[in-house]
Amino acid sequence: MTGLLELAAELVDIPSVSRQEAAICDRVERDLRARPFLEVERTGDTVVARTGFGRSRRLLLAGHLDTVPPFSADGARLEGDALSGLGAVDMKGGLAVLLSLVPAVEQAAVDVTFVFYACEEIERDADALAALARARPEVLAADAAVLGEPTGGVVEAGCQGTLRALIHVAGRRAHAARPWQGVNAVHRLAPALEVLSGYRPRQVVMDGCVYAEQLQAVGVSGGVAGNVVPDAAELTVNFRFAPDRSVEEAERELRAMFAGAVRTEDGDRLEVVDAAPGAPPGLDHPVLEALVRSSGAPPRAKVGWTDVATLAAIGVPAANFGPGDPLLAHTPDETVTAAELEHARGVLAAVLDGGAVADAVSR
Repeated sequence: MTGLLELAAELVDIPSVSRQEAAICDRVERDLRARPFLEVERTGDTVVARTGFGRSRRLLLAGHLDTVPPFSADGARLEGDALSGLGAVDMKGGLAVLLSLVPAVEQAAVDVTFVFYACEEIERDADALAALARARPEVLAADAAVLGEPTGGVVEAGCQGTLRALIHVAGRRAHAARPWQGVNAVHRLAPALEVLSGYRPRQVVMDGCVYAEQLQAVGVSGGVAGNVVPDAAELTVNFRFAPDRSVEEAERELRAMFAGAVRTEDGDRLEVVDAAPGAPPGLDHPVLEALVRSSGAPPRAKVGWTDVATLAAIGVPAANFGPGDPLLAHTPDETVTAAELEHARGVLAAVLDGGAVADAVSR
């Protein structure tokens, strides 16, 4: 068992479900304040630490402290060189890697800003990094950024945008024995469901990364009683759109797709209830190019949404890179290995050292 694996296991054993990150934030803050070369500031359960050596570039390294709710009461489980447990992949393995790099930044070729933040796993309005970007974007100013999200040690560039909408369909109540006297709103969802079943994802290639858009029904509701024709029904859809579209363009596309299924003249409407923009890959930046080269693998698109979009919106090109298989995130099988942790640490250490960046600049 490596020191990194031990550190990750310690972090897994600190419960930190969203909005309950105080204990783990205390643990992280203690490590950061032990380094006199760091300027440390804590707001709520978010802590920011910065070097101020006057280097020519600044790299921001960020990770969220929270996890989804637990599946069981089990804590960290170590078997050989593997760690399992809630958050092992998303993203306490990544947090361990970032914390292990803190001593090295005193000799780094770049200035470094560390951000450990709360409430990433819940609604965007609660996201502490987004709140910091709105209130004090200067704290996050950097030439480039890396989010320690689980990526299997492969750089995942940019991210898809996301848009969630409710399709409200109207009807008219009647007795279920005499349905001809009413209009069944649940039945009237059929055209919208046909749009979904016939959807073909659009694919966009940016910086060699393929972003495949997705459209899914993620919820449905309706019904009054077992003997009543329902007069209202709702379908919730989620549209994951490529970063070449803005939120406004994505909404126009969604409304166009459902134009024939949402009949405003019959009282139907489509309501956007949540949206977040995507982020372009930004891999032409020397720091992110160096990250890709050091990783030893071609980059790929981040098909989900992450806070790289938050950073891109304030002008900081960012990428996702961290240990752990992202397909295991949020599952009972979250497992990260010592080799994955060491690989991620080695790649980021090479970027901090500056040699990889110098190679990227000289190309």
